Amino acid sequence: MQHFTAHLHDEEGTAALGAALARALAPGLAIHLHGDLGAGKTALTRALLHAAGHTGTVKSPTYTLSEPYSIQLGGRAVSVIHFDLYRMSSAEEFLDAGFREDFNGDNVCIVEWPEKAEGVLPPPDLNVFLTVAGHGRDVELQASTALGNSCLQRLKFAPNM
Repeated sequence: MQHFTAHLHDEEGTAALGAALARALAPGLAIHLHGDLGAGKTALTRALLHAAGHTGTVKSPTYTLSEPYSIQLGGRAVSVIHFDLYRMSSAEEFLDAGFREDFNGDNVCIVEWPEKAEGVLPPPDLNVFLTVAGHGRDVELQASTALGNSCLQRLKFAPNM
């Protein structure tokens, strides 16, 4: 499976990666975001959603656990569902909320803190690891399915040096 690594020097680099990911999205894609608090998971998601055409506010779903957004992909209406599982106390909460049903061939699901639903969360097509490094971030994207692989093949991103 393919992978991609880069150093993002600043917030603009994170936003540029989010925009590049938006251009590589496909319906059914599940993306798991990994990183400590402040690593840029929500900033990356916000940039992705704005680049994908969402014009309103993108808030962190820390308290609501999920926020849906409607975008157009290839002329087709697609829901991007942003999950933040940080406040979940058990994986069963994920099941009780009915979130598994959102992971299908139609939606794009982006999950912050996927380890909080380990064992019940559907596996990702793409893992994104963000690590604070100096004033910037190191990022690694790892495809784990054919859909994730095709996303990385479409990814056109050159970090600013």
